Formats: sequence, C-alpha cells, structure tokens
Amino acid sequence: MQREMPQPARLVLEDGTVFHGNAFGCAAPNSTTEGEVVFNTAMCGYQEALSDPSYAGQILVMTAPHIGNYGVTTEDVESVAVQVKALVVRELSRVHSNYRSNQSLSDWLTAHRVPGITGLDTRALVRKLRTQGALRGVVAIGTARSDAELVQQARAQPVMTGQNLASCVSPSARGSFAEDLGAWASHAATHMKKTFRVASLDCGAKRNIYRHLVSRGCEVITLPLDSTAATIRALKPDGLFISNGPGDPATVGATIATLREIAGEIPTFGICLGHQLLALSMGATTWKLKFGHRGSNQPVRNLLTNRVEITSQNHGFCVDEVSLRAVEGQPTHRHLNDGTLAGFCHLRKPIFCVQYHPEASPGPHDSSYLFDCFMDLMHTRQPITAEVMEKHQSRAATTSAAVVA
Repeated sequence: MQREMPQPARLVLEDGTVFHGNAFGCAAPNSTTEGEVVFNTAMCGYQEALSDPSYAGQILVMTAPHIGNYGVTTEDVESVAVQVKALVVRELSRVHSNYRSNQSLSDWLTAHRVPGITGLDTRALVRKLRTQGALRGVVAIGTARSDAELVQQARAQPVMTGQNLASCVSPSARGSFAEDLGAWASHAATHMKKTFRVASLDCGAKRNIYRHLVSRGCEVITLPLDSTAATIRALKPDGLFISNGPGDPATVGATIATLREIAGEIPTFGICLGHQLLALSMGATTWKLKFGHRGSNQPVRNLLTNRVEITSQNHGFCVDEVSLRAVEGQPTHRHLNDGTLAGFCHLRKPIFCVQYHPEASPGPHDSSYLFDCFMDLMHTRQPITAEVMEKHQSRAATTSAAVVA
C-alpha cells in the first residue's frame, strides 16, 4: 500500500523567519492558522497540554523531539476539545503504541479541525522564542501564499496583551462536576470528615483540578466567569475556587470585580489565571513574561516550608510582587528559574493561590498537597499558615513514598 505524500507546510513568524515542514492533523489545502507561538518543555503529556483551555489562541511548540508515540487516550484529555490553534513538533511518530490509546495524535487533531506541522528545527525555533520572546505566527498548509504575505498576516493579528480569551472558554451556564480521580482517588487525602460545597468561577478549568476536589469529598458547582457575588452567595458555598484560563488577566474585568467583593468572605483558592485575578482584585498589578512558563518540570520553592516542588505550569503573565506586598499579599512560592512570584496568600483573609498546576496533569505530584490546604482553609476559615502548609506537604510526601513502595 502506497503511503500518501504529506502536504508541505510552513510556520511563519512576525519577524520574517520561515520554517518549512510537513502538515499533519487537519491539513486543509491552502489554509492558514494564526496565533501566539509558545513552547512547552514537558517530555510527555502532549494531549493534556493540547486540551488545556489556557492555550486558547496559541500555537504550541513541543520541545521534546518525538511526539505522538503513545497516541491519545480519551480519559486523559482536560476539556471537551483541542484548545490550541496549531501544534508544532520536530518529529511526529509514525505509529502509536499504548494499550489505553483510542486513536493517533494526527487523527485526533483532524477530528477537532486543528492543524499540525512536523519536520522543522524546533531547537532553533525555541531558541528564537527564548531570545526574542513569544512571537505571533501563522501555520500555512500548501504553497498558495507567499512568505511575504504570511509575514504580514502574522503582524496583523492582535498581541496577547489586551486579549480577554477567558470569556471564550468559560461555560455559559451553571454546571456541576462529579468525576473523581478513579484509581488514584484512594490516595487523595480523606482526613477531613466534612463534605464541602465549592463554587468555581470557571475561566477555562482543567478537568483534573475538579477531580482532585471531588476525590476529597467536595461538591463542585461550576459557574461562568462573569457570575456576580450575589449569585455565589446564593449557593452558600464553603469555598470559592478560581480556575486557570487563557489571555491577559487584566481584561477579565467582571471576574476581578466579583472577587474584589467576595474573595475572603468565603475561603478562596486560585490556580494560574485565578492567581492573577485574585492579585488584581486586591489592587496588585500583572505583567507579561518574555516567553512564559510552560511545562511539567518547573522548579518552585515553598517559602513557608522551604521545600522545593517540581511543578506543571502554563502561563504567560505574572503578578508584580512589589504591588502585591503593598496590598497585604504575602509571597508563599517562588519560581527558581527566574525568581518570579509563584504563589501568595492574604495576611488577614482566608485567600491563597498559586501560579502553577497542582493537579499534575501532566506533571509530578509534588504540589497536590495544596488541595488539602484548601480543605483545611474551608474547615478553619482562617488565613493560611506555614504550619498548615507544612502539615499537608509532609503528609503528601509520606503518602507518595508509601504509594511508590
């Protein structure tokens, strides 16, 4: 049987650089897809990354050279669709081998109408992005359009700063989530006897975050990001969660206004975009990182316990630490690669949050203790302390060691 010849494809950046490769996935002839070009340093977990709503509006480059070898498993995706605009890899595996997989990576992208490009020098591409910062780009299938035309198309698209993409991935109505961690549920902390009701302002949440909450006995109610404080109060929740999501946090005005009114009145926990929105609601500011933190190998120090965690991250904006300290925010975690803020709590209110993803999907389980800290926060309704962090981090480390043994 003769193998079908791949279509030529190009990745064209706003600075005029052109990378040539071959198309896979949804390779509609002479089509183009544009977005901010960013990179992820994880060695695996491509399907979790591709289905993470925080990647909305972006073209994702995987730094690992061989992608697709274990296919796609339906149970492991993080949302209802592929969220990236396009995928860029060095080499797409010709076969996939995994007893759990349902289909190949290319077929999965085709089903979700997302293009991919393989066969280009991702090392050179990532070095450019690290040097110049995230760039706008266009993935073009076929040869119908000239390089010059595609450069102009890349330059014409809006920059990420100023884009409210969270509103595009937030649910339109109230919902619920009842799926737990499955086989891993028995390893979740169960020392809290009370079942808590958690209201989540869903800005594009990953499913595994909710699985962790459900596995700890929580009733999870998901809400659109523009839900009002009155709507949240009417649910009488024990805790408020603000999820991850895409885009510029400073543009999500409705959520910031709600949090300014209610955060801390109810014990509050935020992850990623939720971390940024809580800071903004307190009066702090945010700024755009040069190329962001994306991958499952990001080192973070817990400043309250002095322990180092290897974390999963996906964000392009950061909270300004000086402005945070001025509004009673206490840094609790710091990124060890560049020293940026990775977590904080409020000095007087039961509010804490982290810039990274403790649900470990994909990634290490070093930070899962933070969900236990949230359980404790809902139980005591008091500001988070170093003792609480130490207690749950130590318990998580002991449990992990027992599971491995």
